[in-house]
Amino acid sequence: MEQQDQYKIEFLSEIDQTMQPACFYKAEGDDPRPLVVALHTWSFGWDSCWNDYLLRCQRRNWHLIYPHFRGPNWTPEALGSDLVVSDLKSCVDYVKSVCKVDMDRIYLVGGSGGGHASLLLAARASAIWTAVSSWCPISDVGKWHQQCFEKQRHYWKHIEDACGGNPATDAKAAAEAASRSPVTYLADAKNKTIIDIGTGIHDGHTGSVPICQAFEAFNLLAEEADRFSPDEINHMVETETIPAHLQFQGDDPAYGPYKVLLRRISGNTRITIFEGSHDILYGPSFGFFDQQVRGQAPVWNSGDVYDSGNNALTK
Repeated sequence: MEQQDQYKIEFLSEIDQTMQPACFYKAEGDDPRPLVVALHTWSFGWDSCWNDYLLRCQRRNWHLIYPHFRGPNWTPEALGSDLVVSDLKSCVDYVKSVCKVDMDRIYLVGGSGGGHASLLLAARASAIWTAVSSWCPISDVGKWHQQCFEKQRHYWKHIEDACGGNPATDAKAAAEAASRSPVTYLADAKNKTIIDIGTGIHDGHTGSVPICQAFEAFNLLAEEADRFSPDEINHMVETETIPAHLQFQGDDPAYGPYKVLLRRISGNTRITIFEGSHDILYGPSFGFFDQQVRGQAPVWNSGDVYDSGNNALTK
């Protein structure tokens, strides 16, 4: 395990001219190298979950930055705010200012709260990213507030603290939740970058984010004929099973024991439902990134099982 202290830096966020913390790994050599921006989860900041990203960037000799983006999602400054959007754009500018970046290969990845932020930035800063890998994402903050409240998962309180009230009963809080939700912007991001969405079939049951959140994001990015119907989504959410007509026929070795159950591609967007819960699978993320180059058609290849691995995200 690498000690994070040696990688700690600060960068300037354009929106409020504050210095923001991050961990940063600079690839070896002077040639332009790909860049990965990796995002922390809902309840953590820049000082957690670093090593799985670092290991894979070191293997590939890629740059990596892991920003704080205002920390855990229980303050107005965090949770998809304009400050967050600025931080994530500014951290890319920082890396470009201190080393050579392959501008055709800039990638964004995160799970859970990082999945939320990855979809938000895919929509609000689509020109930056060659490809985005989003795992077990929250796409609609207001809807997730209600889902958490019904299940008495404490994240509903985080959302109220960040949005200034209950989005279900307070109009101002509802507007805040909408402004921080990827679903507000994703339709405008259609086919502007390559987006890969993945989540486990049991999320929302043994995990905290119902899989409808991933499907609703996909539907906004997909062609109309490729969208999932409400009945199909409800069936999968409620039964934790895939209808026969949607079941994936094949195998993806990069997913290892996390068998692919459903997969659909529409334009520049793919969704994968696998045998798992609230998980991020690092191997398929990086195997996917290995194939993607700006200006070229998506290559829907997730790599090899040797690079697989997961992190069961609890927050």
